[in-house]
Amino acid sequence: MDLSTPIQFVKRVGERIAQDLAKRGVHTVEDLLYHLPFRYEDRLNIKPIAELEANTMASVIGEVRGSALLETRTGPLFEITVGQGTHTVKCMWFRGAHLRDRFQPGMTVALYGKLERSRTNMRQFKMIQPEFEILPMPGAPGSGGADAEFAMLEMGRIVPVYPTLGASTPWGAKLGSKWQRRLVWSVFEQLIEANVATDETIPLALSQRLGLPSRMEALRAIHFPEAGTPMTDLMSARTPAHRRLIFEEFFYLELGLELKRRSLREREGTAFTTGEEVRQALKQVLPFHPTGAQKRVLAEIVADMRRPRPMRRLLQGDVGSGKTIVALQAALVAIENGYQAALMAPTEILATQHYLSARKLLGEVTSPTTGKPYRITLLTGSLKEELKREGRGRVFRGESNLVIGTHALQEDKVDFYNLGLVIVDEQHRFGVQQRFRLMKKPGVDGKITDPDVLVMTATPIPRTLALTLYGDLEASVIDELPPGRTPIVTRRTNEERAPEVWEFVRKQVAQGRQAYLVYPVIEGANDDQPELDFAHDAEPVEPAAKAGRRASAKTAAKKATKTKKKPLQASFPTEPLRSATGSFEELKHGALAGLRLGLLHGRLSSDDKEVTMARFKRGEIDVLVATTVIEVGVDVPNASVMVIEHAERFGLAQLHQLRGRVGRGAAKSFCILVTGSRVSPEAEERLDAMVRTQNGFELAELDLQQRGPGEFFGTKQAGLPEFRVANLLRDREVLELAKVEATKFAETPDPAITPEEIEAVWTRLRDQWQRRYGLVEA
Repeated sequence: MDLSTPIQFVKRVGERIAQDLAKRGVHTVEDLLYHLPFRYEDRLNIKPIAELEANTMASVIGEVRGSALLETRTGPLFEITVGQGTHTVKCMWFRGAHLRDRFQPGMTVALYGKLERSRTNMRQFKMIQPEFEILPMPGAPGSGGADAEFAMLEMGRIVPVYPTLGASTPWGAKLGSKWQRRLVWSVFEQLIEANVATDETIPLALSQRLGLPSRMEALRAIHFPEAGTPMTDLMSARTPAHRRLIFEEFFYLELGLELKRRSLREREGTAFTTGEEVRQALKQVLPFHPTGAQKRVLAEIVADMRRPRPMRRLLQGDVGSGKTIVALQAALVAIENGYQAALMAPTEILATQHYLSARKLLGEVTSPTTGKPYRITLLTGSLKEELKREGRGRVFRGESNLVIGTHALQEDKVDFYNLGLVIVDEQHRFGVQQRFRLMKKPGVDGKITDPDVLVMTATPIPRTLALTLYGDLEASVIDELPPGRTPIVTRRTNEERAPEVWEFVRKQVAQGRQAYLVYPVIEGANDDQPELDFAHDAEPVEPAAKAGRRASAKTAAKKATKTKKKPLQASFPTEPLRSATGSFEELKHGALAGLRLGLLHGRLSSDDKEVTMARFKRGEIDVLVATTVIEVGVDVPNASVMVIEHAERFGLAQLHQLRGRVGRGAAKSFCILVTGSRVSPEAEERLDAMVRTQNGFELAELDLQQRGPGEFFGTKQAGLPEFRVANLLRDREVLELAKVEATKFAETPDPAITPEEIEAVWTRLRDQWQRRYGLVEA
């Protein structure tokens, strides 16, 4: 056996189980060893129940004293009592009838979950939906044989707990932690016999200089930690073994990115000139008082565009910082040089907003180079086929200077005359292939050129993560708001004080202002709305398990949605959500009767959305009831109030974006966060941050901490690599180190590293780069 051995040939696996494991990405012995524990239980130093604390995650090992199956209003409730001496813990599983035959009095069980005080007996703890494992009992029937062989893996040591592999044996037993522990232990025993310790991935001189253990030593120490390894280091991935595997992943990632940067430097791009005509064109659309940050960022972009290699630049700016005007100025540089520019937005509303902004900015000026008006074309999926055909024709013939649209821009039918600049707004909402296809559009002569690319985002990303996520993009940040923008007063309240909120909205409208009311769903309490990214905060989810279980959780959520089944109940039922359509009718005839209300949501036709937004902009609508379709790009200076219902259900980035829809005029503006009756601790933290600060970078840091990089960026969409060990947020320090070492290795390798080791590194990179680290091509 070696690390490349197919998993089906490992003892206890076989062909059928191997097929199930392959669905989880486990194809070889190496894949199995990188399926790491997500937490550990210290079964060497068992903490007495009497020393445990309420509202903490804890491991409990004790004896089953009794069990009961109770009928409740929400379904069957199964509970057991687990004890140590005179102290006991009650454990409850909602809809747990299937567990009634699993527990027998006298059994020893290990439990993991959140400890809560019992309402009927404050000296007793309870656990809701804990994870459990039934431990072997010495001398009991069936405790010999295989169980005896592996008994030392279950007790008297630090025990690894694994994310589920989602499969089962041919006789129906699940591949839980116990099965995985035994399998991994056996694999290590066989690898040691086969002397596979030499299968190294990092040059020896580099490992020694950084004080890193070998790969096999690291893997073994993570799966089966030695007694005395600090539990805090294990749970936070801070052991030398974890650091070794994290560095390895980041080293190869950064090495691949370095190759991408080198490849880009060798590509031939367009060297745009910035003569008098270009300067004249830019002056025509400059804001009356551009901020220093806007001037600096525009200078960085123009300097890039003048170079003979393709520009790859990330433009970050907080909500309302003036990114769009800078992007349009970059478009003018390309246009005045005789090229076309394309701006791709993720939604039709945002694309239309950009189109209207460009027409307003460029509609009354002419090109100093040609003396003709600028020609702008809008291409979105919902346009009538005749209009789309006409638009595509103008683009292909070069009769359109600036093309603005949605995903429709990268369709095969859309061909450009000579595309020189691609602007992608809200970059993280697009898939990798969508961006790539737009960049590789051929010109009228059939040749594929490398246009300059400007990527915009209003989600601030720390520099280290931006360099990793976007690979070879240079970063520019607009960190200053335009003059005249008033700070937004943010307050939070609950649904019981809704009458006061509506009275406040009425007063603002009486003063000539307008308001947004945002709801999490369009209609119905169970409406399937993707923006509810924090909808299950209230359910008890173990923090340490989030990363390891994210994929299975998402799969389960999709299945639940398809079958319309409610999720497992926590200690209270999920409360119904107020919807946009229902609240629109209720408010129109109730608390806001007499005001002019409009309704906007994603299921309306493109024409209806545009008409509604135009009426709101003209002041013909006092209060716009909407979903998060207004999250980005909507600019109505007269709107001074943003009310967000069920604010606890939204993510920080969404809340910050929604708040940014107001405060765009001179009037004092307000954001009111209305919460439901129950708010999770995580949501409390988000809401408090919203009240405390308007700094997008500070909020983005908290958002990263709460969600983790995978969910924050949208791993699949953004092209972010799916790491097996590393975490971009937690391990930033190691990421910086790996970046330095990868650059050194690529440029001038350490003389102590042998040619064979150098070749082995490049070979491994070539074999794995496309499979595991296919990053953003931009």
